[in-house]
Amino acid sequence: MTTGTRVASRPLLPAFGLRLALWYATLFVGGSVVIVFMTYWLTAASLAQRDREILDSKLGQYAAVYQRGGLRALTGTVQAEQRTAPERLFVRVVDRGAEALVLSESEGWDLQRLETASLSLTDGTLVQVGKSTDSREDLLARFRAVLGLVTLAVVFVALTGGFIVTRSAIRPIRRLTRAVARIISTGRTDERVPLSGDGTDDAIDELTRLFNAMLDKIEGLVTAMRGALDNVSHDLRTPLTRLRGTAEMALVSTPDLDRYRDALADCVEESDHVLVMLNTLMDISEAESGAMHLHREPVRLSDVVARAADLYRDVADAKGVVLTAHTPIDVVVVGDGTRLAQVAANLIDNALKYTPAGGRVDVEVLAAGDRARLTVRDTGIGIRPDELPRIWDRLFRGDTSRAERGLGLGLSLVKAVVEAHGGTVEVESAPGKGSVFTISLPL
Repeated sequence: MTTGTRVASRPLLPAFGLRLALWYATLFVGGSVVIVFMTYWLTAASLAQRDREILDSKLGQYAAVYQRGGLRALTGTVQAEQRTAPERLFVRVVDRGAEALVLSESEGWDLQRLETASLSLTDGTLVQVGKSTDSREDLLARFRAVLGLVTLAVVFVALTGGFIVTRSAIRPIRRLTRAVARIISTGRTDERVPLSGDGTDDAIDELTRLFNAMLDKIEGLVTAMRGALDNVSHDLRTPLTRLRGTAEMALVSTPDLDRYRDALADCVEESDHVLVMLNTLMDISEAESGAMHLHREPVRLSDVVARAADLYRDVADAKGVVLTAHTPIDVVVVGDGTRLAQVAANLIDNALKYTPAGGRVDVEVLAAGDRARLTVRDTGIGIRPDELPRIWDRLFRGDTSRAERGLGLGLSLVKAVVEAHGGTVEVESAPGKGSVFTISLPL
C-alpha cells in the first residue's frame, strides 16, 4: 500500500518527463527561430533586390531618353514623373564638368536614407537615380512585429505541445511503473502490462513485450520452485519417516552393536535416497525454468548413446534381456554431453526395468532431415492409455511399475533436459506390447 501511494503521489511530469518536454520545446523553438530568421532575411533581400531592379530600369529609361532628345527631353521626363509617379525617385544628371544639369527638388529627401545607382553615358554624362528606403524599412518593421508575435505563438505551442506529447510518451512507462509497484506490493507475478493498442509497435511496445516476457520467466521460475518444494515436502515424508523410525527402533531396543550397525546402514541408504531425489528434483526444476547451465558444444550423439548402452550391457545380460545399439558415427548435435548421456541412460534403464527376461531393448540413433533422433524400443509390459499422459509428471508411478524400485523422476528429467536443448520427446505404448520412446534434437 505504501508503494502504491508513493507512485500515485508523484508529480504530473517527473524529472524525466520535464527534461523530455524541455528538449522538445527547445528543438521546436530553435527550429522555428531559424525559419523565422531565414524568412526575414529572404524578405529583406527580396525587397532590396526589387529596389535595385527599379533603379537599374530607370537608369536605362533615362539614358535612352537622353540619347534621343538630349537634356531637354530628359528634364521634361523627370519633371513629369516627379509630379505624377506614385513613388518619386531622386534624379541627378552631371556633365563632364561635374555640373548638375538635372536635379530633383531636395525638399523631402533624406540623403542619408537614399539607395542610389549610377550610369555613365558614352559622352561622359553621369546619370544618378536614388530611391528612399523609408517604405522598405516601414514594411520590414511591420514584418518584424508580425514575426515577433509568430515567435511568441510558436514558443507557447512548443511548450504546450511538449507537455502534451511528453505526457502521452511516458504513459506506457507509467504503466510499467504501476505494474512493478503492484508486483512489489502484492507479490503477484501474474500481472502483465497491456500494450498501447494503437498499432504503432514502437520501442515502448517492444519494451512492454520484453517486460512481460521477463515476468513470464519469473513466474515460470517461481512456479517451478513452488512445484519442487511441494514435491519435496510431500515425497520426503516417507523416506524421512523410515529414517526416523529406524533410528528410534535402534535407540529403544536392547543395546546391540550389530543392530546399531544395521540401523546406521539403513539410515545411510535412506539418506542417499533422499539426496538423489533432491538433486533430481532440482535438475528438473532448473531445466524446466531455463536456469540449467548447459555446456553446449558439438557432441557425437552416437558416441554418447553407445557409451550409455555399454554401461547397461551387464544389467541386460543379468536380466536375460537382449540389448542392441545401432549408432552411426556421423550424427552430431550441439548440446551438453553429460546431460545427453543422462537422458540416454535414463531411457535405457527405464526400458530394461520394465522388460521381462527373454525380451529385447533396441536403441537407435539416426538423422532425419535437420533433426537427430534417438529411439529406445522395448518389448516390455507397456503403459496403460490412461497413464500415458502422466508418465512425464514428477514422482508419478503407474500401477504396473510399483513393483520396481525407483523414484518416478527419470522420465520427468528426460523431458526437461531434452526441451532445454530445444528438442522434443514422444512415446508410443500399449499394455503388453512394449513402448517406443523417441527423442528429437536439432542437428
